[in-house]
Amino acid sequence: MENNIDLSYERHGKGPPLVLIHGFPLDLSIWDKVVPLLENDFDLIAPDLRGFGESSTMDGPCTMLDFANDIAGLLDFLGVEKAAFAGHSMGGYVALAFAKEYPERVSGLALISSQPGADNLERKEGRYKTAQDVADKGVGVVAEAMTPKLSANKEVQDFVRALTIAQSKNGVIGALKAMAERDDFMSILPQFKFPILLIHGDADALIPVDRAREVKAVLPEARLVELTGAGHMPMLEVPDETAEALKLLK
Repeated sequence: MENNIDLSYERHGKGPPLVLIHGFPLDLSIWDKVVPLLENDFDLIAPDLRGFGESSTMDGPCTMLDFANDIAGLLDFLGVEKAAFAGHSMGGYVALAFAKEYPERVSGLALISSQPGADNLERKEGRYKTAQDVADKGVGVVAEAMTPKLSANKEVQDFVRALTIAQSKNGVIGALKAMAERDDFMSILPQFKFPILLIHGDADALIPVDRAREVKAVLPEARLVELTGAGHMPMLEVPDETAEALKLLK
């Protein structure tokens, strides 16, 4: 596979290809509730990003483009030339990096609980501090800090806490640094020739729904679906509504 990384993935359903890219610090299992709702509409391809789930990892730094190139390698392996992409949170950053590098391979882009902007200096420094904390104390520090922000739903909290703790230290550290150094994609959004869909819970405590509204304001042709009462994990909190929104990519 690209970059000497072996990506674990699941593939379900039939129809036009839709790549589901999970967020940080999770894996492809976050899509388990929406996959059955979409497999009659799409050929669903859900990878574990490098360093997460069952995929391999590498020591040293990586970038959003590295994550995107991994997925390009997976699609080459599967014989998929063009697909729609749905990226959750950090997965949205990866999808944007893919769209910038391989625009001809993208038929549509959904940003779920995500944003095109880069980190400001304070946020960037915070990510590096967290990366050092993980190096010193383990992934549990991220699980405890992030879980309450991901969802107010106790069942979802329990799921994501356990999922976070199961991730590799190197993968979490690499992703934190990659997010800190990611590009700002806001200015290039108008250059994209494919449909853009924004799916965001209006109770998201991690990335406020205002980030999606800002995109809609500068990109009027984008579709914005606000999910009432949903937090940062709409695919787990309101899977039916999330699936219906994703069908707009057909």
